Amino acid sequence: MSFDLNKDINKKIHFIGIGGISMSGLAALLLTKGYKVSGSDSKESEITNKLKDEGAEIYIGHNKDNIKNVDLVVYTAAIPSDNPEIIEAKNQNIELLDRAEFLGFIMKGHKYNVAVAGTHGKTTSTSMLSHVTLKANLDPTILVGGELDVIDGNFKIGDSEYFVTEACEYKESFLKFYPYIGIILNIDADHLDYYRDLNHIKETFEKFSNIIPEDGYLIGYCEDENVNEILKKAKCNTISYGINAGDVRATNISFNNKGCATFTVCKDEKELFDVTLSTTGKHNILNALSTICVSLIFDIPYNVIVEGLKECKGAHKRFEYKGEFNGATIIDDYAHHPVEIKATLDTAEIIPHKNIYAVFQPHTYTRTKTLFNEFTTCFDDVDELLLMDIYAAREKDTGLVSSNQLGDALRAKGINCTNVHSHEEAAKYLKTKASDNDLILTIGAGDVVKVADIILKK
Repeated sequence: MSFDLNKDINKKIHFIGIGGISMSGLAALLLTKGYKVSGSDSKESEITNKLKDEGAEIYIGHNKDNIKNVDLVVYTAAIPSDNPEIIEAKNQNIELLDRAEFLGFIMKGHKYNVAVAGTHGKTTSTSMLSHVTLKANLDPTILVGGELDVIDGNFKIGDSEYFVTEACEYKESFLKFYPYIGIILNIDADHLDYYRDLNHIKETFEKFSNIIPEDGYLIGYCEDENVNEILKKAKCNTISYGINAGDVRATNISFNNKGCATFTVCKDEKELFDVTLSTTGKHNILNALSTICVSLIFDIPYNVIVEGLKECKGAHKRFEYKGEFNGATIIDDYAHHPVEIKATLDTAEIIPHKNIYAVFQPHTYTRTKTLFNEFTTCFDDVDELLLMDIYAAREKDTGLVSSNQLGDALRAKGINCTNVHSHEEAAKYLKTKASDNDLILTIGAGDVVKVADIILKK
């Protein structure tokens, strides 16, 4: 990178895809430092409007004319090489960096970088770690892939050597980071529009472990065999965690009627302290253990760890309570991979209820196609499933797969599934069905939450 972020304040930086949760955090961070910021996105959103209010020039739609008096262009991994703004930046000999390279450059200025990686759970784990490090007054810089109330958004600029961020594996992005501590929560097949197969994904996570310095730490969930293989090969210090195995374990587990766990933390078979979570589900015990491992490295007092985890209610869209309609509770969740969906439904099962109605919006054609069979096996706990059309995100519909095809496969498996083709149709149907003690779940990484908003008239 040709200029110093801390000195060249008069430079102007343009973000292609500025409305994304990670890109918007980087843009906002620069705005607080006094930089001139512009950016484009395919559609207007609350995020783009907020950035505009904070002083960013926002363009809706991608056009070469958006590149005006720009010194650096930052783009997301999802932006194709034929994007007109990418082409124009090259024509003007403007420096180009992808989001991961830019974030890595910012991380370089900190010593204690914590990169939270894994196929699932990154945002919740980063949220938990944010709460604990803030409670410990470490004053970290934080970048999280969701809206977090404790920092009033998705980023916080700290004044210390501590930096906490999610580390996404898509297109090997996290290999451009500089972690002192790396966390691998789990490894499953995903992003198969880029990766050849699961072995390719595992190879990339191993490369991630190799960028951690020898005096740094790799923390991993050892009951995931894919993670455990990498822990065994790591060249740095390692700490494993789990429920039935690991250096750090959770024992004496119980759940309250909201699905939140209480458990005892043990290290090397010695009981350390008890924790009660405010996030729901068994999977969040594992997310909490990853945070506890980092906290022990940083010598954070036990009572601070306990208080920080207790105060963490998770990021928005992670089993988030939206409201009630006709006695039914409405929950929104970001789950978009079969493993995540199963975890969400396992959590719902813990909570007392009569019926579970789920509205699922598949996310991207590639994921739906490559994990098609897995999607037919993760809805067994649902009393009725409403299946929406596939949310295209960064992709175009080439006829690869459809929600109707997935619906047929689910019905063939005996799942009570109905295809719906709009948020309004789903909401209208659920309003006729919902009654006391029912659970309504809107599930997906797209805009399925609009169904809840329509029901609740938000």
